[in-house]
Amino acid sequence: MTQLFGGVEAGGTKIVCAVGSGAEDIRAQTQFQTVTPQETIPQIIEFFLIAQKLHGSLAAIGISSFGPLDLQPNSSTYGYITSTTKSGWAGTDFITPIKEALSIPVAIDTDVNGAALGEYCWGAAQGLDTFVYLTIGTGIGGGGLVNGKVIHGMLHPEMGHIYVPHDWHNDPFQGVCPFHGDCLEGLASGLSIEKRWGRSPETLSSDHPAWKLEAHYLAFGLISVIYILSPQRIILGGGVMKQEQLFPTIRANVQKLLNRYIQSYKILEAMDDYIVPPALGAQSGVLGAIALAREAIA
Repeated sequence: MTQLFGGVEAGGTKIVCAVGSGAEDIRAQTQFQTVTPQETIPQIIEFFLIAQKLHGSLAAIGISSFGPLDLQPNSSTYGYITSTTKSGWAGTDFITPIKEALSIPVAIDTDVNGAALGEYCWGAAQGLDTFVYLTIGTGIGGGGLVNGKVIHGMLHPEMGHIYVPHDWHNDPFQGVCPFHGDCLEGLASGLSIEKRWGRSPETLSSDHPAWKLEAHYLAFGLISVIYILSPQRIILGGGVMKQEQLFPTIRANVQKLLNRYIQSYKILEAMDDYIVPPALGAQSGVLGAIALAREAIA
């Protein structure tokens, strides 16, 4: 009998919940707006309670969530959202209410580590053991696997907050990060595009100067990731990367900035297969959450 798992992709804008055993077996799925914890967490619980009645018992639930998160298993605040910029969510215990309501194991990781795990199991990172997944959306986050293990450490990666060269003459925009101003997220997130140009990214034409600047900043962020982690592939997801014209410009900029220092065929000859969109599309995060749930009882 197939074991069923629950997955929660918790983004700053929306929540996606699903029940299934993997990419080819999703029995139920829903999404709703991320509002306050007091409203949102009960909605998550209600979805899984109904899903269990319709589809059978769940073995575990995985959550891939915006953060920052406390992911230290021995911490008294394990599974809490910590210093988030999402209003009302700082200090929220995300896992205990769900665990108590459903009486099953609940695993949690960052939304980008979750998406990376989904791509590793069923998508563009299959067969790799060291790769990076970056989401370029309202904010910017990065995660991935190194030597086959999801990247953790003191906390978890915060690749969106690395600093990139800021050309104040050509781009006097101060940045939107409330902590750092003009870090990568501050200069290249979807929110920064909207604040800089006064329009939401999806309304800008494909030849708008915003995209040349966006590719410029993202390329600088990626070369730092390449130098530090030497990933076998970089996957770029999130709403901003739906602007497909960004990919060739980013690839060209990365090659130019690396200046043939990295002597790898992937960099020199195969960039189209090195910096890629997620194979699972918008499903990476929730499928990664299901993968987290599967690992919780492995």
